[in-house]
Amino acid sequence: MAAHDIPIRVDHVGIAIESIEAGEPVLEALGCEKLLEEPVEDEFRWAYYELGDASRIELIAPIADGTFLTSYLAENGPGLHHVTLEVGDIEGMIETLERAGLQVVDYTEREDWSEAFVSPANPTGTLFQLMEYHESYVESRREHGNPCIGGARVDSD
Repeated sequence: MAAHDIPIRVDHVGIAIESIEAGEPVLEALGCEKLLEEPVEDEFRWAYYELGDASRIELIAPIADGTFLTSYLAENGPGLHHVTLEVGDIEGMIETLERAGLQVVDYTEREDWSEAFVSPANPTGTLFQLMEYHESYVESRREHGNPCIGGARVDSD
């Protein structure tokens, strides 16, 4: 039985890598199609790929020294960095997770989405990113193909 009734699904897995160009041939060999590549401020670049009709992979690579990502790569090397879960109600999900004793950090509301992270100091050792996409996200990303799995935000099914 589910612990909550908040719509939720895996949006993508994020892989930390030294260079998007170095990792991209692997994803191409797997059959991924690149949807988008953008910088995030002056810290890192992310590239988003679609595999089939419901799977997404993100590569994240540093573009500056002294960032969280360069520290992560120095300590852990390239590999799985996070699992992003799209949720229909991020505030409700945060409350549910905190009631379960999980630490939720870095809650941020942006123009096109809201996000928070479940600390990897949990029994899975996994960093979970929680994302609630706003309708403006769908509209602003449509030019890059299907911005959401199945073409719609999780709460609009």
